[in-house]
Amino acid sequence: MDERAGLTPTLPRSNPTSSYWQDPFHQISNHRTTRELPKSVSTIIIGSGITGASIAYNVLGKPDTSSVLMLEARTSCSGATGRNGGHTKAASYRAFLDNVQDQGEEEAAKIARFEYKNIKAVHAFIREHRIDCDSWEGDTVDIIYDNSQWNRAEKSISAMKRILGEDDPAAQYTFHSASETVEKFLTEGAMGSVSYEAGSINAYKFVIGVLELALTRGLNLQTATLALKFGRSSGGKSRWTVETPRGSVGAERVIMATNGYTAFLYPPVKGIIVPLRRTVAAQRPGTSMPKEGLRTTYSFIYGNGYEYMVFRPPGSAFAGDLVIGGCSTKAPKEGLYERGTTDDTAMDTDIGQYVRDSAAGYFSSHWGEDDPDGRIRKQWT
Repeated sequence: MDERAGLTPTLPRSNPTSSYWQDPFHQISNHRTTRELPKSVSTIIIGSGITGASIAYNVLGKPDTSSVLMLEARTSCSGATGRNGGHTKAASYRAFLDNVQDQGEEEAAKIARFEYKNIKAVHAFIREHRIDCDSWEGDTVDIIYDNSQWNRAEKSISAMKRILGEDDPAAQYTFHSASETVEKFLTEGAMGSVSYEAGSINAYKFVIGVLELALTRGLNLQTATLALKFGRSSGGKSRWTVETPRGSVGAERVIMATNGYTAFLYPPVKGIIVPLRRTVAAQRPGTSMPKEGLRTTYSFIYGNGYEYMVFRPPGSAFAGDLVIGGCSTKAPKEGLYERGTTDDTAMDTDIGQYVRDSAAGYFSSHWGEDDPDGRIRKQWT
């Protein structure tokens, strides 16, 4: 694992697998605010995903901001944000005991409350700015198949209620027995399940909406513009210089919102920020699944991993579709070779097959036959 973590990531590839969320591309997917790059700006943001878009929006809201340039290697929001499952889900109990051990009870409580408030803030922001991104708020359920995971969930949630308080919104969890899990959530063979507040969005459409807001505030967005390297400026007013195939740009500050690609531009974080490729599939539900669609999002938790799954809410494109992802530990060597990988142009054969089969396997007799148009609508990494 250490060897994989030490791999140097590549630049984003130009021909990634086609993401369900990015079909069709938005009108600003190939946006360039200006024909040429400016010579210098106050701030350069590298990356146009949820981190870069959020930073741009907030920086441009400050009265003393003069100019912000965003460099995107491919199309707008073409990386992990535009490719993941779309869960707005904290699952704070999963890390709570570790946080208590590492940070102490007070900090662990702050982290849990922050995670909960972040979910609420995202959906509130969507409502405030009327961003069309299939925002859905409701419950999620974690279906737990492993006895040690079940025992740890009971211990963790008990600790959360003690430390945060029984009535704290961030500590609200409901346990369901194995029989209740079958009846309520249509999944057999589990130890039980845990339900709590969460939600889902089309993260691609959400971030596109934030980018559009930032553009109205003066963002200069430049797609198809790779950041090749950056370093200290040798002279002039700018402290930093970023080099691209279209020329160099000076800046007072550079913000890398580059996720798993960061170590390419800044090698000191190699082994600290490590990419991990995931596989996702959008599936049509089986013929015996509820005709009105599911009413909760899911995670399926076992000894050494998990899958997550959201449903496409009423009123959205392909309403009722199930979007499921994760699954890397089901591959040979527990998917170790997916760690350190930034290649989203390809898909591992074993993991791809597992993802295609997983939802039908979890719902088992409740799945029925595959949809006449086929189970898989799209699959990608």
